[in-house]
Amino acid sequence: MLKILGKKSSINVRKVLWTCEEAGIDYLLEEYGSGFASTETAAFRAMNPNALVPVVIDEGFILWESNSICRYLARKAGRDDLLPGEAQAAARVEQWMDWQATEFNNAWRYAFPALARKNPAYNDENAIARGIIEWNRCIEIVEQQLERTGAWAAGESFSLADIVLGLSVNRWKMTPLPHPEVPAIDAWFARLNNRPAFLRHGNNGMV
Repeated sequence: MLKILGKKSSINVRKVLWTCEEAGIDYLLEEYGSGFASTETAAFRAMNPNALVPVVIDEGFILWESNSICRYLARKAGRDDLLPGEAQAAARVEQWMDWQATEFNNAWRYAFPALARKNPAYNDENAIARGIIEWNRCIEIVEQQLERTGAWAAGESFSLADIVLGLSVNRWKMTPLPHPEVPAIDAWFARLNNRPAFLRHGNNGMV
């Protein structure tokens, strides 16, 4: 059985849990990270030199980086609906996955710990304000894409792009900051809420 090392509160672990459930993959979660087994050990760093979760172990095959894990799981399960086999359709999905991991995630690096986590180390009001502007700029990009598709992040069908973006948008929605009106995102989010795995691992009260 696939083994996932991580904790349910981690946004990146939740991507993997959601993907497993959408793909029908059985898994065993072993909880690692703050409050659980340490990632700061030689044994864990031998699996992931970054000492971060998630890590998956599949019959001796070890993989880290959450979006790479999601791609692997979709391919392993033969789920072309989640990650198409055709090159251009796959590229559309992976484009949004890569953007989520780079541009979108970087946009909240300062504002999120300041506003949601109330971390006293993040107390620069100018940096918070810049972070809110950048975060909302990325949200507007998602809004425009969903206006174009009228359905899902990469087109007419639900895919891995919706999993990774869904968790990021959920984080934005739950963080106390000025939220612009985003009707296309709101409609998409309602569609995500019809998926039981999203309610368990996405819109579940955790940010």
